[in-house]
Amino acid sequence: MKRYQGHIVDVVRREIFDGEIVVEQERIKQIKRCELPDNGKAWPYLMPGFIDCHVHIESSMMTPCEFAHVASSHGTIGVVADPHEIGNVLGIEGVDYMIQSGQDATFNFCFAAPSCVPCCPPDIETSGAVIDAAGVEELMARNEIGVLGEMMNFPGVLNNDPEVMRKIQAARKYGKPVDGHAPGLEGKDRERYALAGISTDHECTTLEEGRACVSAGMMVIIREGSAAKDFDMLCPLIAESPNMVMLCTDDCHPDDLVRGHINLLVRRALAKGYDFWNVMMVANINPQRHYRLNWGMLQEGDPANFIAVDVLTPHFRVLQTVIKGVEVFDCNATFGTVRLHHAHLGESHETFFLNRFEAKPIKAEDISLDVSKLETLHVMRATDGSLYTGHDAIKVSFNPFDGSRYPWGEVQKMVVLNRYQPDARPVVGLVRGFGLTHGAIAGSVAHDCHNIVAIGSNDEYLVKALNRVIEMRGGQVAIADDEITDLALPIAGLMSPLCGHEVAYRSLLLCEMARRAGCPMRAPFITMAFLCLPVIPELKITDKHLWDSKNMKVVED
Repeated sequence: MKRYQGHIVDVVRREIFDGEIVVEQERIKQIKRCELPDNGKAWPYLMPGFIDCHVHIESSMMTPCEFAHVASSHGTIGVVADPHEIGNVLGIEGVDYMIQSGQDATFNFCFAAPSCVPCCPPDIETSGAVIDAAGVEELMARNEIGVLGEMMNFPGVLNNDPEVMRKIQAARKYGKPVDGHAPGLEGKDRERYALAGISTDHECTTLEEGRACVSAGMMVIIREGSAAKDFDMLCPLIAESPNMVMLCTDDCHPDDLVRGHINLLVRRALAKGYDFWNVMMVANINPQRHYRLNWGMLQEGDPANFIAVDVLTPHFRVLQTVIKGVEVFDCNATFGTVRLHHAHLGESHETFFLNRFEAKPIKAEDISLDVSKLETLHVMRATDGSLYTGHDAIKVSFNPFDGSRYPWGEVQKMVVLNRYQPDARPVVGLVRGFGLTHGAIAGSVAHDCHNIVAIGSNDEYLVKALNRVIEMRGGQVAIADDEITDLALPIAGLMSPLCGHEVAYRSLLLCEMARRAGCPMRAPFITMAFLCLPVIPELKITDKHLWDSKNMKVVED
């Protein structure tokens, strides 16, 4: 039996009082009001921990147990995790891996059944697996699965596509909610999307869009990830509709995760002057009510999941995190939430780590692009901090690289190579915004099917970076002049078996090398990964072709 004394923050009754929490095994046995000894000690505030309502753990490049180790140090007690990324590589086998790895951590996971594996038909891009309606129903029947993951195929919802509707019906059958993903959906279409049974959206980027979601009865999950950052635009909803808002990171890069998690959004909300109780509702209460979670609201009989902080101002610091009655983090000590990975000596990573990787090395001639023979050049405009891309369609009558008023020095080649077929040919496109002048970046993290993607200032750098990813059977690479740095991701080509802080350190080295090659972006690898996602406007590139996501059609030369 353990006892914790301090200022108890009761978010249910909206009051703070001095007292003691008695924990027996994994539950709160008793909460007693009592006077705290006046011994000169600064007593902590004991309150419910934070919940991330939509995250792809794979984007941290950490295993679930390593993710838990880092996130809990920031006061996160649980996440609603959509294993959509590994699902696109390995199917249900990948979902099983995430669930099993999560069981190695003292942490709360609510896993989603990926709803769009793949997110597009095979004539648009190639995935490593398919999870059809029957597979979704199999997953929804499991206790570990608490929600149907983001329904990106909103045209399928609006058109009553039978396969899509079967997946939604499977969630309803087992009484589990359905997460949404509908960027830019407006008016009656938004209402129809909600009426189909979809109850959240994390793709809102404007306040008007957020208000439209609330009006349609949908919870708005305010996203602040490493690439997409919507908090400042949507945070007024915390005051306007506090019972209809939750928080998420969606895709959080490892170097960002080690700096902070949902605690950073709570701090920012408090700094903007939002009511403390509303902020706590958004960060803890709403997720549990919406997803029907029993992760504890610091009440007698609840699971012993709570945190201790030093103050209740925007400058608060997490002192301790208790999950399932275990002190998984203490700022003055070290507590492990994970069991060690034991390497199988004598076995290669091909046999020890789950993966699907068949790509073979390429040569410079494989990515040649004779733009002088094209009447129109299509260039993607990438922006740091956004998942959306622009589309420049430029009429030319000569090779623009030989001379033009258009700033072609800003344009680099971009290559996507199918990782699942050994005889696939690369698809080559043009992109601006990355500013690479003497190097290249490449990786096997490329949403959503996770083929290999590379951007470089010349063909030599591109081929070298891309072939290094192939040699590692998944990973990320950055080259600047004659130097190269990399991070192997042998687990599905998405995750590393290393500890979380080591992954974060190597990720920082990759970003630094990209900057040395001329890239000004803060998160170049995440931005590059989303250039391949064909369900977000405007111009994208897949392993098949250039894709006009706005009009949902192939871009013709």
